[in-house]
Amino acid sequence: MANYGDLVHRLTAIGADIDEIAFDALREAVADGEMQRPVDDKKLMQARRAIEKAAGILRQLDGDDSDNW
Repeated sequence: MANYGDLVHRLTAIGADIDEIAFDALREAVADGEMQRPVDDKKLMQARRAIEKAAGILRQLDGDDSDNW
């Protein structure tokens, strides 16, 4: 059986990196007095959800049905 756990770990780290980028952009927008969320925020969250979905599928393949995000 393939070791999907390593991929899940890497995807989880990438998801955290995306969160950091998104939060930094939100902080900057607030500091700049913006009233709307940054343009990139929607796409960043879409990418993060896709990564979460991929990690979940890999967990299932690895036999780990827990959702430890």
